[in-house]
Amino acid sequence: MSQSRIPATIVTGFLGAGKTTLIRNLIAGAGGRRIAVIVNEFGDMGFDGGLLGDCGDADCRPDSIVELTNGCICCTVADEFLPTMEALLARDPAPDHIVVETSGLALPQPLVRAFAWPTVKHRVTVDGVVAVVDAAAVDDGRFAPQAPQGDAPARDHDDPIEELFEDQLRCADLVVVSKADLLDAAALDRVDAIVRREARDGTPSIHGSPKGLPADVLLGLASGAEADMVGRESHHERAGEEDHDHDDFVSVVVEPPAFASMDVLRERIGAALSVPGVLRVKGRARIAGKPAAVVVQGVGPRVETYFDPAEGSDRLVVIGLSDFDTAAVSARLAG
Repeated sequence: MSQSRIPATIVTGFLGAGKTTLIRNLIAGAGGRRIAVIVNEFGDMGFDGGLLGDCGDADCRPDSIVELTNGCICCTVADEFLPTMEALLARDPAPDHIVVETSGLALPQPLVRAFAWPTVKHRVTVDGVVAVVDAAAVDDGRFAPQAPQGDAPARDHDDPIEELFEDQLRCADLVVVSKADLLDAAALDRVDAIVRREARDGTPSIHGSPKGLPADVLLGLASGAEADMVGRESHHERAGEEDHDHDDFVSVVVEPPAFASMDVLRERIGAALSVPGVLRVKGRARIAGKPAAVVVQGVGPRVETYFDPAEGSDRLVVIGLSDFDTAAVSARLAG
């Protein structure tokens, strides 16, 4: 492997797993390395790139972060990803390392293969694919068929969420189990067993930390994955299907009214998340009478919020299965 090629790390993981937080901490602890970041969002509203650009570190400058919001990067490799990569490689000085954060609904396999394209393969190589796994979500059974609870719909054995989770793990060179601090030892053992079962044999895993992981743990894996795809194949590839799409998922953007209080905001976000088929709510909202916006991160039963004085669009993006009731979500957010 040529040492002149720029290493690239692909960070994959399902919606809300903690990819942006992992990368934010990675940039802040990069030790002077020039790291360029490509952030891919599902849908037409960018959000995570702004969180990275406001990490409080000089290396989080806006020109080091590129945001792609025209769909999942695994479906727009030729039109979106490759031109972006070529533009980064043309910079002087070039980045020391490139990090690609995929959408939570993206397959990493097509992206890894893109690094073998003639326009980039002599300049950049995949250092490693890092899959971030939400420990609490795995232990709750959100990535495997199970009996429905409450008004949740039954899930079948061709579950797109389960397949995506398995495909992301199968492609990984390193698995980071995030939010491990939310589980007791027995539950964490169950999650670790699921990770070992779904990942390729010998793939190392590590428990994440709210303080982040040292850069040297995530960088320098030297996998050269673009030339080593055996065993990483997705469900679609193993079934001999050429195309992959995201017809199973949809996103909508909602502009909610100002909420009366933080408690009301959390209650209504939780109500929106409880609509059958809704997987994720994130973005920015307002509390009446407060000058700063509130950053909202909701997944499953968890809703995280904090005030953020930075400028930005006060909108929420709601992501879910293609048949979720968008009118019900808007109604619950509006109260």
